[in-house]
Amino acid sequence: MSAPHTEGARPGPVHARDDASVGQLLGDLTGDLARLFRDEVELAKAEVKEEAAKAGKAAGLYGGAAYAVGLAVLLASLAAVFGLRHVMDIAWAALVVTAVWAVIGAVLHAMGRTRMRTVQPTPERAVDSLKKDAKWARHPTS
Repeated sequence: MSAPHTEGARPGPVHARDDASVGQLLGDLTGDLARLFRDEVELAKAEVKEEAAKAGKAAGLYGGAAYAVGLAVLLASLAAVFGLRHVMDIAWAALVVTAVWAVIGAVLHAMGRTRMRTVQPTPERAVDSLKKDAKWARHPTS
């Protein structure tokens, strides 16, 4: 026995039907637009998730590098202070090394701030696509 055919059940979107009413066509169009917007939102979510994962991995690497460099800087600074001790008082030697690191820190901060301004927090492709879809939805014949 075959399953009875129901009028409202369709496996997918209908693109062109001679017997479709205007109401059915508008319903199909509305459903297709809703599906399109849902897909665009899912794309935006996927882009944001991908970028966040990349940023998280990079941040972890930066953290490990910062720890290792911190230890190296501490030991190098002590070596510099003890080396300068032969030329000047140890207190002045420590002050000189501290001043050098303060200047280096200020330069690195300025460079980091400049690079941080280039970060794109929004998923540009998805936003552009949504804008195009919204424009088309307002004027589908243009």
